[in-house]
Amino acid sequence: MAVIKSNSSDVDLLARLLRAEAEGEGDQGMLMVGNVVINRALANCLDFRNVRNIRDVVYQSPGGFEATQFGYFYQRPRDNERRLARRVINGERIYPATNSLWYFRPTGDCPSEWYNQPFTDRFKSHCFFSPLEENCPSVY
Repeated sequence: MAVIKSNSSDVDLLARLLRAEAEGEGDQGMLMVGNVVINRALANCLDFRNVRNIRDVVYQSPGGFEATQFGYFYQRPRDNERRLARRVINGERIYPATNSLWYFRPTGDCPSEWYNQPFTDRFKSHCFFSPLEENCPSVY
Protein backbone atom coordinates (compact mmCIF):
# COMPACT_ATOMS: atom_id res chain seq x y z
CA MET A 1 0.00 0.00 0.00
CA ALA A 2 1.29 3.44 -0.94
CA VAL A 3 2.67 5.66 1.83
CA ILE A 4 1.85 8.78 -0.22
CA LYS A 5 -0.74 9.45 -2.90
CA SER A 6 0.56 9.11 -6.44
CA ASN A 7 -0.57 8.63 -10.00
CA SER A 8 1.22 7.42 -13.11
CA SER A 9 2.73 10.84 -13.84
CA ASP A 10 4.13 10.94 -10.27
CA VAL A 11 5.66 7.50 -10.80
CA ASP A 12 7.22 8.66 -14.09
CA LEU A 13 8.54 11.86 -12.49
CA LEU A 14 10.11 9.96 -9.61
CA ALA A 15 11.52 7.34 -12.00
CA ARG A 16 13.19 10.06 -14.06
CA LEU A 17 14.67 11.59 -10.92
CA LEU A 18 16.00 8.25 -9.65
CA ARG A 19 17.87 7.67 -12.89
CA ALA A 20 19.15 11.22 -13.24
CA GLU A 21 20.37 11.44 -9.65
CA ALA A 22 21.75 7.94 -9.04
CA GLU A 23 21.89 5.70 -12.10
CA GLY A 24 25.58 5.08 -11.47
CA GLU A 25 24.77 3.82 -7.97
CA GLY A 26 22.63 0.94 -9.25
CA ASP A 27 19.15 -0.05 -8.16
CA GLN A 28 20.00 0.21 -4.47
CA GLY A 29 21.31 3.75 -4.86
CA MET A 30 18.27 4.77 -6.88
CA LEU A 31 15.98 3.33 -4.18
CA MET A 32 17.80 5.47 -1.62
CA VAL A 33 17.19 8.62 -3.66
CA GLY A 34 13.55 7.58 -3.75
CA ASN A 35 13.55 7.20 0.03
CA VAL A 36 14.74 10.79 0.39
CA VAL A 37 11.95 12.02 -1.91
CA ILE A 38 9.26 10.12 0.00
CA ASN A 39 10.71 11.18 3.36
CA ARG A 40 10.57 14.83 2.29
CA ALA A 41 6.94 14.48 1.23
CA LEU A 42 6.10 12.97 4.62
CA ALA A 43 8.36 15.18 6.72
CA ASN A 44 6.38 18.38 7.44
CA CYS A 45 9.42 19.66 9.31
CA LEU A 46 12.60 21.66 8.81
CA ASP A 47 12.92 22.73 5.14
CA PHE A 48 10.06 20.50 4.02
CA ARG A 49 6.93 21.98 5.62
CA ASN A 50 5.28 23.00 2.36
CA VAL A 51 5.92 19.95 0.19
CA ARG A 52 3.34 17.18 0.37
CA ASN A 53 3.70 15.23 -2.86
CA ILE A 54 6.32 13.97 -5.29
CA ARG A 55 6.00 16.91 -7.70
CA ASP A 56 6.40 19.45 -4.87
CA VAL A 57 9.49 17.65 -3.59
CA VAL A 58 11.19 17.21 -6.97
CA TYR A 59 10.72 20.84 -7.99
CA GLN A 60 11.12 22.48 -4.58
CA SER A 61 13.10 25.69 -4.85
CA PRO A 62 15.33 26.31 -3.10
CA GLY A 63 16.24 22.87 -1.88
CA GLY A 64 15.19 20.71 -4.81
CA PHE A 65 17.24 18.39 -6.93
CA GLU A 66 20.04 19.53 -9.20
CA ALA A 67 19.14 16.92 -11.84
CA THR A 68 16.03 18.91 -12.84
CA GLN A 69 18.36 21.48 -14.41
CA PHE A 70 19.81 19.04 -16.95
CA GLY A 71 18.44 17.39 -20.08
CA TYR A 72 19.02 13.82 -18.88
CA PHE A 73 16.26 14.27 -16.29
CA TYR A 74 13.74 15.06 -19.04
CA GLN A 75 14.19 11.80 -20.96
CA ARG A 76 11.39 9.23 -20.95
CA PRO A 77 11.46 6.98 -17.85
CA ARG A 78 12.38 3.33 -18.26
CA ASP A 79 10.48 0.35 -16.87
CA ASN A 80 13.18 -0.50 -14.31
CA GLU A 81 13.13 2.98 -12.79
CA ARG A 82 9.30 2.92 -12.76
CA ARG A 83 9.42 -0.34 -10.77
CA LEU A 84 11.90 1.20 -8.33
CA ALA A 85 9.74 4.31 -7.97
CA ARG A 86 6.69 2.18 -7.14
CA ARG A 87 8.69 0.27 -4.54
CA VAL A 88 9.56 3.43 -2.59
CA ILE A 89 6.06 4.88 -3.03
CA ASN A 90 4.82 1.64 -1.48
CA GLY A 91 7.07 2.14 1.54
CA GLU A 92 10.26 0.18 0.86
CA ARG A 93 13.15 1.76 2.76
CA ILE A 94 16.85 1.15 2.28
CA TYR A 95 19.55 2.05 4.82
CA PRO A 96 21.20 4.58 5.06
CA ALA A 97 18.36 6.56 3.46
CA THR A 98 15.69 5.04 5.70
CA ASN A 99 15.03 8.36 7.49
CA SER A 100 17.22 10.68 5.44
CA LEU A 101 16.11 14.04 4.12
CA TRP A 102 19.41 14.95 2.41
CA TYR A 103 22.14 13.35 0.39
CA PHE A 104 24.92 14.63 -1.79
CA ARG A 105 28.01 13.50 -3.60
CA PRO A 106 31.15 15.11 -2.15
CA THR A 107 34.52 15.15 -3.82
CA GLY A 108 36.09 13.69 -0.66
CA ASP A 109 34.92 12.43 2.71
CA CYS A 110 31.41 12.95 4.00
CA PRO A 111 31.08 15.85 6.44
CA SER A 112 29.73 15.13 9.91
CA GLU A 113 26.70 17.38 9.21
CA TRP A 114 24.76 18.73 6.24
CA TYR A 115 22.17 21.48 6.71
CA ASN A 116 22.81 21.06 10.44
CA GLN A 117 21.70 17.41 10.33
CA PRO A 118 23.95 14.50 11.30
CA PHE A 119 25.69 12.21 8.84
CA THR A 120 23.99 8.81 8.70
CA ASP A 121 26.25 6.80 6.41
CA ARG A 122 27.65 6.62 2.91
CA PHE A 123 26.57 4.45 -0.01
CA LYS A 124 29.07 4.41 -2.86
CA SER A 125 29.49 8.08 -3.87
CA HIS A 126 26.61 9.56 -1.86
CA CYS A 127 26.52 10.71 1.77
CA PHE A 128 23.16 10.56 3.58
CA PHE A 129 21.96 12.79 6.41
CA SER A 130 18.98 12.23 8.69
CA PRO A 131 17.35 14.58 11.15
CA LEU A 132 17.16 13.67 14.80
CA GLU A 133 13.84 12.03 15.58
CA GLU A 134 12.88 14.85 17.95
CA ASN A 135 13.35 17.39 15.12
CA CYS A 136 11.33 15.47 12.55
CA PRO A 137 9.32 12.57 14.00
CA SER A 138 7.24 12.08 10.85
CA VAL A 139 10.16 10.42 9.00
CA TYR A 140 10.61 7.83 11.76
